[in-house]
Amino acid sequence: MELNQYIDHTLLKPEATEDQVDRVVQEAIENHFKTVMVNPYWVEHVHDKLRTTSVGTATVIGFPLGANTTFIKLEEAKRAIADGADELDMVMNIGELKARHYEAVLGEIEQLADLARTNGKILKVIIETALLTDDEIVKASELVADGGADFVKTSTGFSTRGAAVHDVELMHKAVNGRIQVKAAGGIHTAEEAEAMIKAGATRLGVSASMKIIGKA
Repeated sequence: MELNQYIDHTLLKPEATEDQVDRVVQEAIENHFKTVMVNPYWVEHVHDKLRTTSVGTATVIGFPLGANTTFIKLEEAKRAIADGADELDMVMNIGELKARHYEAVLGEIEQLADLARTNGKILKVIIETALLTDDEIVKASELVADGGADFVKTSTGFSTRGAAVHDVELMHKAVNGRIQVKAAGGIHTAEEAEAMIKAGATRLGVSASMKIIGKA
């Protein structure tokens, strides 16, 4: 399986240096990955380096907890778009989802999705499956689709675990083709990556990209 175009080549470590970011950018260019995923601070820098390539610039919003106010998430997204981000991976308000305050969760997604769509950008919503029951994973996925996002995404990579095949299967079934599914967190081998794709993921968020494509 040709995995390169499934991969958001990811570096979200807080201690990441400019040299490390630049190495990830170069790897993405050389291996034709889908995007480079970095923290907001690095978006402008990465966008400048990718400007003449086919690789997109992606960043995170409300990361990693999702507990920012909607206003802050919107402002963060606007700044990221201005800096050159093509794709935005926002963490949903997980506490409000678990409290069944679905209108609040949906309303936030709708606002971010509208901002992204107006600017021709992709919105992915991270639901942090490690913190949810199966029923909550299904409901969260449905809300993400209802809210107009482009992808529902499993994980931040900063919680108790990353993606699981079972999570992806639940999400894929819940959205029923309305939107796409991204698996992220804890994917370290080609076999694991292929299992996520078989379960329904069309995008992978990975930091072990070079190992996955056999170039580590």
